[in-house]
Parts: sequence; C-alpha cells; structure tokens
Amino acid sequence: MVVRPWEDPVVDEHGHDPRGRYVETFWLGVLGPTATWLLRRLTAGLERQPAGYELDLEVTAREMGLTFSWGRSSPFNRAIERCVMFGMANPIPRGIAVRRRIPEVAQRHLRRMPDALRLAHADWEASTTSLDELERAHALAMAMREVGDDVLAIEHQLVALGVRDPVAAEVADNLVRLGNGT
Repeated sequence: MVVRPWEDPVVDEHGHDPRGRYVETFWLGVLGPTATWLLRRLTAGLERQPAGYELDLEVTAREMGLTFSWGRSSPFNRAIERCVMFGMANPIPRGIAVRRRIPEVAQRHLRRMPDALRLAHADWEASTTSLDELERAHALAMAMREVGDDVLAIEHQLVALGVRDPVAAEVADNLVRLGNGT
C-alpha cells in the first residue's frame, strides 16, 4: 500500500504530533490503541520519506504484534479503517494519505469522554503560557537534545520536570518543526 502525506495547511500548522501527549491523552480513547500506534508508525515513515512510501502491510502488522489478512475482521485492517473513519487518513488510489499533524478532538468525541478527561482537555485549551515558561522549557529541551535525547522522550521528560503538558507539547513540536527532532 502507498502512504502519502495528507496536505491540510490548517491542521499542519496548528495540529498535534501523533506521538505527543495530546494524542496520547485525548485521541487514544477515540481511535483505540491499535489505530493510534499505526498512525504513529505511518507518520514516522513520512518523516523519513516526506513524499510518501510503500508500506508492506504484512510486515507492518507483524511488527505491531498483529496478524494480517485481507478480511474486514483483521485487527490491522480495522486499525486502518478507524484511521480513515476518524479523519486521520484518507483513501487514495493504491493506498492512503495520512495526516502528519492531528487536529483537536471534536466536541462530539469530548462529550463521550469521562469527566476527568473533559476537564483536562478544557485546562489544556485554556492554559496560557508565559514567555519565561516557554523559554525555560525550550532551554531544557535543547540541553536534552544536545546530549542526544530523542524528541519523543524529551516531551515526557519535560513533564516529569514540572513543565505543563501543553508547554512540553509545544516545545517538542517546535523541535520537530525546526528539524532538531531527528
């Protein structure tokens, strides 16, 4: 199957990294764990090959601990279908176009979430970040990057150091966008 980038200027500019805390916290329960992991893998492939690539379905399924079959009941095929159903991927001839950035969770999904998650999402959206807080988080992230830490680990490490989730996510996203995340 061919995997191509789904060009969406608005989501590409304002969306979230599929491997970041926002998706892990708010999209995981909507997409399901298998579809979330698949989306992360597909996006990582697009980082390595931005124009797109061929995906070996059987190998990828096995790498994810799944079996592959062409039927609709295959867990791997259901994960692909869930990515399409929830707007993370779009069918194209011979494959799919995949979002490189993930949009905010829609209100219809938020309404189905437990109260604690809805409150956490409201806090995430309402939080304001001071320049000092952002500069401190960026300095920490750059120091971690300089010693060789992976950008995906950096976001989690920032949170462990007391940086708020939205700030850690923004700093990690900026590392990726600036090319410092590879």
